[in-house]
Amino acid sequence: MPKKIAVLGCGWLGLPLAKSFVKKGYQVNGATTSVDKILSIAQHNINPFLIAVHQNHIEGNISYFLQDVDVLVINIPPRIRSNSNTNYLGKIETLSKKIAESDIKKVIFASSSSVYSNIPEIVDENTEPNPETESGKQVLASEEVLKANNSFETTIIRFGGLYGNNRHPVNSLSGKKNLSNPNSPVNLIHLEDCVSIINTIIEKEAWGKTFNAAAPSHPSKQSYYTNLAEKLGIEPPEYDENNSEKGKTITSKNLDAYLSYTFIHPELDY
Repeated sequence: MPKKIAVLGCGWLGLPLAKSFVKKGYQVNGATTSVDKILSIAQHNINPFLIAVHQNHIEGNISYFLQDVDVLVINIPPRIRSNSNTNYLGKIETLSKKIAESDIKKVIFASSSSVYSNIPEIVDENTEPNPETESGKQVLASEEVLKANNSFETTIIRFGGLYGNNRHPVNSLSGKKNLSNPNSPVNLIHLEDCVSIINTIIEKEAWGKTFNAAAPSHPSKQSYYTNLAEKLGIEPPEYDENNSEKGKTITSKNLDAYLSYTFIHPELDY
């Protein structure tokens, strides 16, 4: 079992994850790009670092951050939608070289189910990735860069849409009109399951694997978001009934096969 874990990206997922590691008795390094978050990270007995990964260089003391670390969790969101000029792949290439210079042998990469095309089929870990978005393409290429580096073993987790801790897609969809694909299945996963899955991978030493991570419940977008909005007392979204396209259904076959994992929030409860 590892003694020291580093979390690169202590945001919405990374900070609760780092806190869970502290509770389990690990030494934990936590990195953020925000000066304002340094104090809050330190308050949870996490060793705080200010680190920003760029295409050709890394700001901050990355060597000290990685020193004596047994497991590194990479949790850097691509944010390509908000900035189409972002070279996420370049960042991961730069980071991969730096990891190889350290003594780290185990890496967990928080990836995305966007690496799969939105075909109306059940998608498992044996499905050939075929990303349709620029973000999905760069994330998939980043997976390949990390897996190709023989200095360490990488486990990939392809998360569905994330929710929990006051974050949920229904809040941004509330009141919107003429939304497309009302019959497409929902592929979401709760924050608590994200944290639990990563902890289970470390505990069961499931290295060099690829996991899809989405709850087993897949209601249609229209039924799920409409019902949830009404339950929460907010204006429900309205969908274009003439748009009958259906999308992919993410199934997490390897979570069962390698981890015997049981979801904490299988029914997508708010």
